[in-house]
Amino acid sequence: MPRKELVGKVVSNKMDKTVVVAVHNSSPHTKYEKQVPKTAKFKAHDAENKCKIGDSVRIQECRPLSREKRWLVVQVGDAAGILKKEESKA
Repeated sequence: MPRKELVGKVVSNKMDKTVVVAVHNSSPHTKYEKQVPKTAKFKAHDAENKCKIGDSVRIQECRPLSREKRWLVVQVGDAAGILKKEESKA
């Protein structure tokens, strides 16, 4: 079974080898069908501490690394949106 991959922005990098990534998603309201934005935050493993706040990153599901950390940083882009091009293709 393939592992889940998400694209989001780094919100915090204050921990050692860990970043907090905010993933934005919008879904229609059940009754009014207006698009409602939703944000989920995930803690992801960044082994080299190379992510900065505002970077676009691709994270991948992995085995539990700590109590709250279950994601791994796979690819790092910049805030200008290098990953946005790939996201629009999918």
